[in-house]
Amino acid sequence: MTTALYLAHLNPVTNAHVEIISELQKEADSVKVMPVVFKDGEKEINSRSFPFNFETRKKMLVSVFGDSIKITEDYVFFAPFKNYMPPLLSPKSWNLRKRVLRGVKGEFFSYTGDKAEGYMLKIYRLKPKVGKRRLLSATSVKEKLYDAALGKNSSWEDDVPENIKKVIEENWETIIGFASAKDMTTKIAGMKFPKEGWSKK
Repeated sequence: MTTALYLAHLNPVTNAHVEIISELQKEADSVKVMPVVFKDGEKEINSRSFPFNFETRKKMLVSVFGDSIKITEDYVFFAPFKNYMPPLLSPKSWNLRKRVLRGVKGEFFSYTGDKAEGYMLKIYRLKPKVGKRRLLSATSVKEKLYDAALGKNSSWEDDVPENIKKVIEENWETIIGFASAKDMTTKIAGMKFPKEGWSKK
């Protein structure tokens, strides 16, 4: 029994993500997909960089893969996020590793298309396989969504499967809400975190 672990923002799920997950299904007996979640207590923190909440992203994945993959909220960071730094020395970062591996039995490996992320996954003994980086990024699709919400020409529909297009349209108010917002994120150790919840008194 081999499990493939896929930790990613998936915000939104794109054609590239679907391609990666489909490939992982061929390489492993089970695929555990974990959209990253940022929380302050029970409240999920969303922003211009992370517009869709976990349940919406799960709905996107289910619309394509049904129950053929396992989708969990195990890749969750709890505020204050600064407590996950520095990597390797922070007990919270090792607790996160335990959650990522929750329910995983037998052999496993993690997937990333980013060499730097692959290095971090290796440090945390998550047995990374570094794949070829896809040309299509979720960031570029997000910007196309925001362009569409602001009335500009946009081809975002070409970048997502039809089923996911429907989920996005059902949640269009979310896109409208963040289209003109500032990017309230901070990048630390190669990873983006919401500024809200970075530190708490």
